Amino acid sequence: QVQVVESGGGLVQPGGSLRLSCAASGSIFWVDAMGWYRQFPGKQRELVATITSGGSANYADSVRGRFTISRDNAKNTVYLQMNSLKPEDTAVYYCNAFVHTVVWSSGDYWGQGTQVTVSS
Repeated sequence: QVQVVESGGGLVQPGGSLRLSCAASGSIFWVDAMGWYRQFPGKQRELVATITSGGSANYADSVRGRFTISRDNAKNTVYLQMNSLKPEDTAVYYCNAFVHTVVWSSGDYWGQGTQVTVSS
């Protein structure tokens, strides 16, 4: 089994910063791409940023230049540094990891989500 657990959400004022963390654990052979997605009330989940195991990052236009994704392959952990936060960034943020397991299966694993609220 594989578990994906996020942490670091919370309430922050506009213009502030937050750092999200996400760790994958369990029967992992190798973690391929990892990423962050977010979901607004009544909307579909959307991509925020992804990063390959080699460190290549991709960002949504709405966060490029404000958010930075990074990862620690030794810890199977991905981070999302969010700066210059805006009220429209308020959402539930989900971590995703594409995992190759020790029993030779592969697939997407999701965390439970962490709330980020940007408000004065």
